[in-house]
Amino acid sequence: MPNRNKMENKKNITGKTLIDLGFRSGKWFPEAIDHINTHQLQGEQMMSYLEQFKSPPLVDLHADTVPFSVNIKAENELEESNVNSVVKSMQTLMKTPTLVDGAIMPDACPTGPEGTIPVGGVAVAKNAIHPGMHSADICCSVMLTDFGKMDPKKVLDAAHQQTHFGPGGRDRDTQYRFPETLLKDFEGNFMLNNEKMIQAARTHLGTQGDGNHFLFVGTSKKTGNTMMITHHGSRGVGANLYKTGMKIAERYRREISPKTLKQNAWIPFDTEEGQTYWEALQIIRKWTKTNHEVIHNATLQALHMDGWDRYWNEHNFVFKDEDRFYHAKGATPLDPKFMPDITGPRLIPLNMAEPVLIVNGATTATNLGFAPHGAGRNTSRTQHRKSKEGKTFDTIFAEETQGLDVRFFSKEIDITELPSAYKNAETVRNQMEEFGLGTVEDEVMPYGSIMAGDWQKNAPWRRKKRRR
Repeated sequence: MPNRNKMENKKNITGKTLIDLGFRSGKWFPEAIDHINTHQLQGEQMMSYLEQFKSPPLVDLHADTVPFSVNIKAENELEESNVNSVVKSMQTLMKTPTLVDGAIMPDACPTGPEGTIPVGGVAVAKNAIHPGMHSADICCSVMLTDFGKMDPKKVLDAAHQQTHFGPGGRDRDTQYRFPETLLKDFEGNFMLNNEKMIQAARTHLGTQGDGNHFLFVGTSKKTGNTMMITHHGSRGVGANLYKTGMKIAERYRREISPKTLKQNAWIPFDTEEGQTYWEALQIIRKWTKTNHEVIHNATLQALHMDGWDRYWNEHNFVFKDEDRFYHAKGATPLDPKFMPDITGPRLIPLNMAEPVLIVNGATTATNLGFAPHGAGRNTSRTQHRKSKEGKTFDTIFAEETQGLDVRFFSKEIDITELPSAYKNAETVRNQMEEFGLGTVEDEVMPYGSIMAGDWQKNAPWRRKKRRR
């Protein structure tokens, strides 16, 4: 308890006085000091006034790593280095005070400094949302539409005219209509209701970004039907919300758990900001699903047809089950409780030369209700480029995409998105079976795909630099 006698018979106090009384320094200090000195508050009067500024007790890290499930094993030296890094980072992560369970998947790979949730990681927190554990690419997800017996080339050609890859959004002439109900959702949430956010929501609708995002066309192994699959997240909309969330979480981290790593800061769910952030995440999820739908619907319309079937799932999101929040950083939800709008099985893409897996599965103690989200990487993009030195991009592209109709929207090859940049697909499939991470019900055999490509190669700023 603060020593109340220290203030008796004294006319003025300082910040040191408040600290000696047991209060943590904060922005409120100058105002409180001025108020106390102006009104000559002492004893019980002063302590009653200061009650409003009491900080919650500090929350320390777990003394020991919270146990987590390892659904991955190394099958060669390169994978061993990768797995060791993932496990080490997860061990540090699982000392975060809010965490109660976790798991890593066969496609896991490290990202960021030690203690950062890896791609292919699941971290379960009690009554807390960790923005850093879903990252800026909120609700990265996949959607499938069944085009029946339509020629896959016609579907890919039509889709190429409807989608958009690369930085930024669509110009006014090519924008899709922003649904009125979605606009009202944005306007009803103070974290989303600002000009920058709504402008991004309008212009980025119907865009897929860059990196590993794709539009894939193939045929069902089971039915022979042509299927189109898109992969992307929430674009600038989600990135803006992520920045807001991280700022709020950092404020709480400094106040209640300064030993927690910055990337693992959290927003307590039982606060107004926690509730509002959770609602904002659901609106971003709705926007991202709509983003997939407009591309699929426009492709169907261009071909003058209706789709036979459609389903989707996110693999980069936060899922709630009572007071537990499952942060899936690149992990596919198997358990229906995580997806209120579930309409079909889940989708797990591997790489452009491999089938997209259509899976179902049961929740177990070790998978926590999740499966892998893809093939993952064993090396960074830079390391992969170095491994290909001595060959031209055209040669590498021809070797790795033989028999496929693979296109880069920027018309520039990105070798870091070719099949060799990813983990061995067969290894991932074998470990899915070994660790009980979903059962493959069908496969979409590859015909072709579209990706952003190396859009930076001929970016205006690069062309300007070359002219110099």
